[in-house]
Amino acid sequence: MSIRGLKKKQPKTFKVRIITVDAEMEFSCEMKWKGKDLFDLVCRALGLRETWFFGLQYTIKGMCTWLKMDKKVLDQEIPKEDPISFHFLAKFYPEKVEEELLQEITQHLFFLQVKKQILDEEIYCSPEATVLLASYAVQAKNCTSEFALFGRGRTWIWVLPRDPTSFLPLQVLRQYQLTAEMWEEKITAWYAEHRGIARDEAEMNYLKIAQDLEMYGVNYFPIAQNKNHTDLLLGVDAKGIHIYSINNRFSPNKSFEWSSIRNISCSEKELTIKPLDKKAEVFKFFSSQLKVNKLIFQLCIGNHDLFMRRRKVDSIEIQQMKAQAREEKARKKMENQRLAREKQLREEAERAKEELERRLFQLEDEARQANEALLRSQEATELLAEKAQIAEEEAKLLAQNAAEAEQERQRLEITALKSKEEKRLMEQKMREAELIAVKLVKESDRRAKEAEHLKQDLHEAREAERKAKQKLLDITRLNYPHMAKYPQYSPGDSRDANFDKGSTKLDLKDIDLKRLSFEIERERLDYLEKSRKFEDRLKELKSEIHALKLEEKQAGLYS
Repeated sequence: MSIRGLKKKQPKTFKVRIITVDAEMEFSCEMKWKGKDLFDLVCRALGLRETWFFGLQYTIKGMCTWLKMDKKVLDQEIPKEDPISFHFLAKFYPEKVEEELLQEITQHLFFLQVKKQILDEEIYCSPEATVLLASYAVQAKNCTSEFALFGRGRTWIWVLPRDPTSFLPLQVLRQYQLTAEMWEEKITAWYAEHRGIARDEAEMNYLKIAQDLEMYGVNYFPIAQNKNHTDLLLGVDAKGIHIYSINNRFSPNKSFEWSSIRNISCSEKELTIKPLDKKAEVFKFFSSQLKVNKLIFQLCIGNHDLFMRRRKVDSIEIQQMKAQAREEKARKKMENQRLAREKQLREEAERAKEELERRLFQLEDEARQANEALLRSQEATELLAEKAQIAEEEAKLLAQNAAEAEQERQRLEITALKSKEEKRLMEQKMREAELIAVKLVKESDRRAKEAEHLKQDLHEAREAERKAKQKLLDITRLNYPHMAKYPQYSPGDSRDANFDKGSTKLDLKDIDLKRLSFEIERERLDYLEKSRKFEDRLKELKSEIHALKLEEKQAGLYS
């Protein structure tokens, strides 16, 4: 067989993108596949067995429509795109989630879809219930990046993400206008009670609270009781059909339970509900489009079939699934108990470890403090030893200074005594010098007087000599007149010439005068020499007195 022949036998395919609440998948589908073939492929890929709750939804011309299972995919009015996008969502809701949702994957898909509807405000929830549901959502997610370990007890505390809308509806956030920390505190208060709960249990608790909300599982459609006005809302859910006013989706004005409905018929834009009681009034309403009418009719048929199915004996497949679910729950329960025991033991071990670490840290801290105290004491001891050595050296120095001071004091005392003695001697010398000075003054006066007398006698003698010389000249002129002719000869020469001729008396007179003059000159010189020595002695005494005064001053400073 040729390669060209093989290529001709290969079926033509088209690509499909399946979008779940938290993932996306792509498949290649054959051109002849029906909706059920694609739906079964998706369910097998997800491992889903409770397929009756789900469907494939797509949007065409702004209207959400479900893929029909009994028609070919390409024959239906689907978007012309490549790949073709379908949303895998829950089409029908259970009455009691705890009893009907058997598989964990089914429960998880319902949890994600209901949570998204609450956050998108498609299902109204009170703020108190919103916080409680958020705490279960946090427990179900259990993401390590959003948890932190705080406190001595190492308790897991949830940290609110930066965007609180991931757990709380925007309407609630706007209504109360609390900070992220305040919302975190409120959610953490509830979350602390869920610690240790497994993910599937947290998701189930979330759904059990959500199924009691008024808008849970209800599909709303605008309708009119006549062809002119659209003033009502028709809601279809697992319990029946409900009629609401246009502004109130919580409390229905009228309800038709599935058990009380006998027949539902659809003709173009008109839908008729016939109660089981034939006497009761038949309810007719009109929708804006034929497609809306057909969609309502499909939802009514599907919910009614599930309603009747719940009240029949379970099929063998359902019984097997329930048995497997019970076994799985029992196994999980045992596993959870084992994990709880292990967790408890681990927590006890952690607490013991923390206690040991705390004790070790305390002992290390005490040892560190003891080492620091020991180091401080050693430093203090070294410092004290150094201070003691310094004090000893200072004491030695002080003792040496004291000894030197004592020696200096004794020396000063001796010096003072010597000074006193020397002062006394000097005073005595001064008194003696004063006495000597007085005597010298008296002697000087006496000698002055004597010198005066001698000067007077010398003057008288010189005057007598002059007179005698004059007289001698007069006599010579008289006796030797011829000598007047020779004026060059002085009287002295004639006297010298005539010593031997009767001038002896005159010569003696001259010799006495010379001798007297020589004695007077010698006495004067002696007096001058004594006066100089006396002045020198007075200077020495003054210098000694000055030195003694300086020593007295220094001795006073030392003392």
